[in-house]
Amino acid sequence: MPLQRRVPKFGFKNFNRVEFAGVNLDVIQSLVERDNATIIDFAYLRLHGLVSKNDKVKILGRGELKGNVEVHAHAFSKSAIASIENAGGKVVSL
Repeated sequence: MPLQRRVPKFGFKNFNRVEFAGVNLDVIQSLVERDNATIIDFAYLRLHGLVSKNDKVKILGRGELKGNVEVHAHAFSKSAIASIENAGGKVVSL
């Protein structure tokens, strides 16, 4: 039997990959407008059903933040960091 027929034909799955639950800035802005929140952290996002218990949170840069908000998350995109800091907020990495 030739080697190309013996070798399995499926792709590689990286078991060490870290998956993030993405939360965009427009979602955070809607939470701030609705609840007048100044600190957005993992417990707050979980309370509102945006992430589950075992998720790691990454803040993504879609949208615009208008108020100064302190955001706690596991990871941030570069555009999200720039938008948060330009609005007068604070970025805290977990």
